[in-house]
Amino acid sequence: MREGCASFVATSDDPAAWLGAAMAALALKGRDKLTIVTSPSIGSFGLWAEQLLAESTGKEGKGIVPVAGEPLAGPESYGDDRLFVYLRVEDDDNAKADADVERLESSGQPVIRLDLKDRYGLGAEFFRWEFATAVAGAVLGINPFDQPNVQSAKDKTADVLQAYGSSGALPEVEASGSLKALLADAKSGDYLAIMAYLRPTPEVERAMADLRRNVVQKHNIATTFGYGPRFLHSSGQLHKGGPASGLFLQLVTDHQDDVSIPGQAYSFATLADAQAIGDLQVLQELGRRVAMVKLGKDTAGSIRRMMEEIN
Repeated sequence: MREGCASFVATSDDPAAWLGAAMAALALKGRDKLTIVTSPSIGSFGLWAEQLLAESTGKEGKGIVPVAGEPLAGPESYGDDRLFVYLRVEDDDNAKADADVERLESSGQPVIRLDLKDRYGLGAEFFRWEFATAVAGAVLGINPFDQPNVQSAKDKTADVLQAYGSSGALPEVEASGSLKALLADAKSGDYLAIMAYLRPTPEVERAMADLRRNVVQKHNIATTFGYGPRFLHSSGQLHKGGPASGLFLQLVTDHQDDVSIPGQAYSFATLADAQAIGDLQVLQELGRRVAMVKLGKDTAGSIRRMMEEIN
């Protein structure tokens, strides 16, 4: 892969340059929701690519919106803002993915297929996608090597923690508390970014997959999903620096367990809550469309009830 991307190789023959050019050119035409489809054995690749693309390209009001882990729906659920990239591992269990991708291609959706002989091909893919992202940044006219908006959430978190140190309580925040109201503002080309400050469990994962599928089918918009606060260093840059096409849903709940932080006046739970508040405040200051929903102790059940409300 490295040799194939050498400077003397023609762009049309360079496996990373043409991928980056295609991603950026289609994004400039409105197909900026790059939806990653993989064989089952490399399903987590999408999360790696999500951080790479979101943090590198989401700035100056531009950006490629990586969509990872979104359950595929029928072709009728997609508009003209998608690009699908299918990473297919030979001899994997590809029957469902093959059928889904074939339907997308037949409907006219653009699909790029990248074939891997086995999982060890991921090493080459890491190189290809990093190179391609740099190329995409050049085409988009942004610097793919900085993260100017990540610091803003850090600064707000510091302010929130300082206020907590003075008063012993986190500041109150005002935000719409309804996914239904948030989606009522959805229009073609938007995407729903779900920011979950929740404990990851299989039940939450299944409920979230169903919620994302439901939103895609009923509102025909893309969905992204990340656990807080870790997404702040990946899609968090895109949320604040990228195009103003996001609908931001912040999910929070009471912490079941907590651990104190040695040498600090606050615990890990307080720190996580402060990061959620800080990020919410930055999104509000930027004029982003955002809602905060506090879930009950049964987080998976709360997600499913929220899904019933929008049906």
